[in-house]
Amino acid sequence: MTANGPKGNASTMTTIQSRRRLIVLILLGLAVAGAIVRHYAERGTTTRDIGTLLMVLWVPIIGNVIAWLIGKLPRRAAPAEPAGFDAARAFTPHFLAELRLRPPALPSHDVPLAPGEYRCALVVGNEGFSARWFVPPGGALARGKPHALDIELLSPQTAGPRFPAGAAFRVLVGDSFIADGRVLELRAPHI
Repeated sequence: MTANGPKGNASTMTTIQSRRRLIVLILLGLAVAGAIVRHYAERGTTTRDIGTLLMVLWVPIIGNVIAWLIGKLPRRAAPAEPAGFDAARAFTPHFLAELRLRPPALPSHDVPLAPGEYRCALVVGNEGFSARWFVPPGGALARGKPHALDIELLSPQTAGPRFPAGAAFRVLVGDSFIADGRVLELRAPHI
């Protein structure tokens, strides 16, 4: 314990750090001693083998030293989070779409989608646009059947022109396409 409290200040070395440093110094000393023993021992003798073994004890520490050096390198700032839907903003549908959920890769995952909010990317050609939809309470979306759902676009000014009535799209969640869709009718006048 130091005068600055139980944790001490930044310049005070913790017990774990001091123990690690001691272990590194001991293993470094053994490796140097092993190198000296190996240098002066005759080839094929047990003494030379023991010197080699002492040198090999240093190998695991090299990884820790390299990791410590990498940790000291300055790091780039984390990329900014992509824009998302504001949780406080009410759901404003931009169009009504017919969605047909694709069958999953695993038969055990072949269950209807439960009620709640679903966020995805709607893909038209090679462009993707963030969107969300809701499965109403008490409802469920069965796979393989068409379902009419209201969909809200994150950026309707940008994405809206790509979704006229009758436009076909795919629904991407993560790295998998989970559904195919078609715009039935526009809901918002600014699309």
